[in-house]
Amino acid sequence: MEKEKLEIIKIFLTILLPGLITGCGPLEDYRQFTDRDIRPPMFIGMGTLNATTLELKFSEEIEVSAEDLFIDPAIEVSSITVEGDRMEISFVDAMETGGLFKIEITVSDLTGNSLTLLSDFYGFNSNIPEIIINEFTTQGSTTNPDKVELLVLSDGNTAGICIFEGTDTNWDQRKILPAINVSTNDYIIVHFKPQGIDEETDETVSKDISGGLNVHPDAWDLWVDEGSGLSGNNGTITLFTNPMGNLIDGVLYSNRTSTSDVNYRGFGSTSVMNKADRLFELGGWTANGELISPEDAIDPEDSTATRSMCREIAFIDTDSKEDWHIVPTSTASFGEVNSDEVFE
Repeated sequence: MEKEKLEIIKIFLTILLPGLITGCGPLEDYRQFTDRDIRPPMFIGMGTLNATTLELKFSEEIEVSAEDLFIDPAIEVSSITVEGDRMEISFVDAMETGGLFKIEITVSDLTGNSLTLLSDFYGFNSNIPEIIINEFTTQGSTTNPDKVELLVLSDGNTAGICIFEGTDTNWDQRKILPAINVSTNDYIIVHFKPQGIDEETDETVSKDISGGLNVHPDAWDLWVDEGSGLSGNNGTITLFTNPMGNLIDGVLYSNRTSTSDVNYRGFGSTSVMNKADRLFELGGWTANGELISPEDAIDPEDSTATRSMCREIAFIDTDSKEDWHIVPTSTASFGEVNSDEVFE
């Protein structure tokens, strides 16, 4: 019986297999497609260089036509200059200081892959105030979500200033501040975990129009769109003149140590380590060694939703953890003068 089965299989293969092989034909060579660049350029960032010039940066060399550029409200363009991955758009007249503009532009890389960008930018701000990160919480609760307080040290306008969870080159969330005419000793509260309700309105003219949790009637309340809160124990917060501008201030916090892991100098991930390195590289934070480490950071371990991390009232900014302390329970003071009491 087994011999008969083998004979049947042999006959079947003799008849069918040649047909299958003939029917297959030569395989198509797809290697020519795998080497081709099919990815469009990535948008890196944008900022105003002066009153008449807007700069955009991309991930690779780009090409653009003036016909693919639209700006609202309309402003006459005098020239478009492209140098590698960088583009400058020059305007005939100065942009409105702090004015909100919308841009739509299509760019292509050198192999023809295109990207259409829709974004906002603010008119060049020559009146940026002195401003500093003054208080923050990262262990927010349902009733006291994460937020950062900025203290204004001189009169000016906040248009275009950008606060990052992270840095300008590596961030998780950011808020581009609207145009607010601020005065010395004003407080700005940036709410990093809104509820998403209509009452959470950015205050640009009056300090008492916004609703939502933890608003202050004497501070400017601003909201991070779809904000998810700050990293609880290990992160970086930075403030820049604009999304592609110069560093104004920054803080580094971590409850880790250099021995917490081997691969990331204790920071836990490449991303967190790179953010710390960027802040250090820009001169925004000091280190005891050649490289920044978790031990150089503010330790948030004892902080809570109401035990915030604060500067002293009469602070000296040394760009180090020595500038900061954790206040006692229920002593967070967003929108008011900081407490010099220390949690023990």
